[in-house]
Amino acid sequence: MERMSTYYITTPIYYVNDVPHIGHAYTTVAADVLARHYRRRGFDVFFLTGTDEHGAKIAEAAAKHGLTPKAYVDGIVERFKEAWRALEISNDFFIRTSDPHHEAGVAAFLQTLFDAGEIYKGVYEGLYCVGCEQFKTEEDLVNGLCPYHNIAPTLYSEENYFFRLSRYQETLLRALTDPADPNHYAVNPPTRLNEVLGKIRLGLSDVSISRASLTWGVPLPFDPTQVAYVWIDALLNYVTAIGYPDDLARFRHYWPADLHLMAKDILWFHAILWPAMLIAGGLRPPKEVFAHGFFTIGGQRMSKTLGNVIAPADLVARFGADAARYLLVTDFPFGTDGDFNLDSLVTRYNAELANDLGNLLNRTVSMVNRFTGGAVPTPGAGQPVDDELKSLATGAFERMDRAFEALDFMAAADAVRDVVTRANRYIEEMAPWQLARTNQDRLATVLYTLVEAERLIAVALWPFMPAASDRMLDQLGLRGQTSTAWGVTAPSTRVSPQPRPLFPRIESGAASPR
Repeated sequence: MERMSTYYITTPIYYVNDVPHIGHAYTTVAADVLARHYRRRGFDVFFLTGTDEHGAKIAEAAAKHGLTPKAYVDGIVERFKEAWRALEISNDFFIRTSDPHHEAGVAAFLQTLFDAGEIYKGVYEGLYCVGCEQFKTEEDLVNGLCPYHNIAPTLYSEENYFFRLSRYQETLLRALTDPADPNHYAVNPPTRLNEVLGKIRLGLSDVSISRASLTWGVPLPFDPTQVAYVWIDALLNYVTAIGYPDDLARFRHYWPADLHLMAKDILWFHAILWPAMLIAGGLRPPKEVFAHGFFTIGGQRMSKTLGNVIAPADLVARFGADAARYLLVTDFPFGTDGDFNLDSLVTRYNAELANDLGNLLNRTVSMVNRFTGGAVPTPGAGQPVDDELKSLATGAFERMDRAFEALDFMAAADAVRDVVTRANRYIEEMAPWQLARTNQDRLATVLYTLVEAERLIAVALWPFMPAASDRMLDQLGLRGQTSTAWGVTAPSTRVSPQPRPLFPRIESGAASPR
């Protein structure tokens, strides 16, 4: 991959008709892991998340609570911010579609399209799902119901403004299939690309981009009696957040976005409508749109009725922020549908984190204290470092680079797990407790090798578990030693005088969130 000077990654902006849940956390943690990975590689990263606050669904939810839309969304937004703080999300900006600078950017972009003849006035009639804030065709429905919200859409008829999406059918097909096309962009995983291409080839219709019957939204600059359709408003956050239209130097520095992350139910907007809008407005599409799958909880769809909705705070309370982050994005392949089972997460936590990783650190710190007075020894003369462990530890970063480029979080975690597994086996093979009586030079090399391997393990784990990474380095006496090269640990470095559990075990039967 050609080295980039910038890396701009986004989550969708989350609709604030309700409080955050594990689905929001899944996408956000994945984005945060990638943002941290690219920061470690020296990229100028801009990581964006935020909230989508306009539209009919918000107005309805606010009315049910007896609040104005703005008062209602203000309260929900704080819940999202609290959730991301608890999960150590390192976003560079949190955008709200009620922010004045965003609303001004939406108006400016729509005026550009209008002036270019890309927007016209007409009458639209169709089936509209308020839950999705989206028009539906009969083919989209299952037994007459929206498959995502299990409700019947309502017949909607109104004079609106339309975006000439139908003009861009061939343009989008070329952009998706020809890497040499100036508007080329990728849709992943491949199953989603095929889905998008199939929809485009069926034919694109012009899209209604305004509402006359709603006041909670951004007024159209060329007709203030109507407000922008919530999805048109929301998609533009990706450009208004980085300066469009008033700070074009900053905007051009980061645009086009390197990666838009989202769940597959909103792929159409991001992979078809959004690129067409950008091209119509004279801007490049994002480089990649990636739609991950859905998940169930213990084999059942997450729902309030079933009582299995999991809040991010529930995961943090049970596992801690670091383990929650790690378990979330490594439980099944990113991009596929999967199932979260809390009992199996506890099993993985105890096996991979408490036992394999936590005990490795505990044993190493204990042995350095016991056998060399708490100081990391100088490797013994003529005593070779274990080549397999050194190779795995230094090679983990290249493996992680490849894995993260493919958005394969499990493979990235496997690169680190392999080092942990080899380091634990190395202890058993070398038996430092015996070397302490028979071969001090060999003992010194073994202990140094373990400390240096665990330093690299901590550095490699930082995108997944930033606080745990720091705690590991602290116990090794190596806070700030984040080089990915071998041999950074200075002899005589003092480890913690008393090892502390990195991941305390969770007793069986304690899997349900508090």
